Amino acid sequence: MPTVTKNLLIINCLAFIAGFIVPGIADWGGLHFFLASDFNIIQFITYQFLHGGFTHIFFNMFALWMFGRIMESVWGSKKFLFYYLSCGVGAGLIQEVAQFFEFYYIISAQVPNVSFSELFQIAKNEAGALNSWNTIGASGAVYGILLAFGMTFPNERMFIFPLPVPIKAKWLVIGYAAFELFLASSSSGDGVAHMAHLGGMLFGFFMIRYWNKQASFNRSGGQDFFDSLKRNFEQRMKKPEQKNPNMHAEQGGAKETDWEYNARKKANQEEIDRILDKIRVSGYDSLTKEEKKTLFDSSNKS
Repeated sequence: MPTVTKNLLIINCLAFIAGFIVPGIADWGGLHFFLASDFNIIQFITYQFLHGGFTHIFFNMFALWMFGRIMESVWGSKKFLFYYLSCGVGAGLIQEVAQFFEFYYIISAQVPNVSFSELFQIAKNEAGALNSWNTIGASGAVYGILLAFGMTFPNERMFIFPLPVPIKAKWLVIGYAAFELFLASSSSGDGVAHMAHLGGMLFGFFMIRYWNKQASFNRSGGQDFFDSLKRNFEQRMKKPEQKNPNMHAEQGGAKETDWEYNARKKANQEEIDRILDKIRVSGYDSLTKEEKKTLFDSSNKS
């Protein structure tokens, strides 16, 4: 299992166990309404690792294990962790906005034509009572991971209980989003932060679109140049560099056999191919200093 996915599972499980040992951990680490007295900005991170019951954590961790390990393998650990936490933070922000409008509707129903200045004054007076609006759970981040899987492998077929036939990942994601939107708009009062789920998917969608756009720009901007560069390398590899068919001169005047010469050339070409492939995927700026030096040293050889 990839490192970040494994550690996220461990941290969530340890935090769940800690909830039975440390009284009030959910009150401290849960995401409070920003007008409540117990609100703290760090709660945008801590709330993602707290859960309200076994069912809550089980389904979140199962989805994280199922889809997170795949996306981490595709993206790499750093990018995956950034995406996961960002979706969680984005989910929290959307939840805060939803709670603000809910608060406004509640107050305006009691005080018609209430102004924003009056609204904030009322919130200040009721700051203690507003602490009951407390959000916990990794669902926002997990829904972001689900969206990432659907966008990365849209035609991957999956069996989802109790459906008797497989369904493509893209339709699964769309179905989940539509279902969450329906539940959020139905005002069911089920105690589930449906807007946070949608928020995680929304932030994930914009991040992936941005990354895909950047990758497309890098590919189109330098594709022709690096393809041409690679063709030149391949042509040079085919040209005999020494007249002696058995011995070849190395840098510094040393001699090497045909086997050593061919092995060195093959290793150099494989390294150049790896560097060029890395540029196509992540752009030139992703190269290390040593990789840049290798690329341009090779391009200057005749």
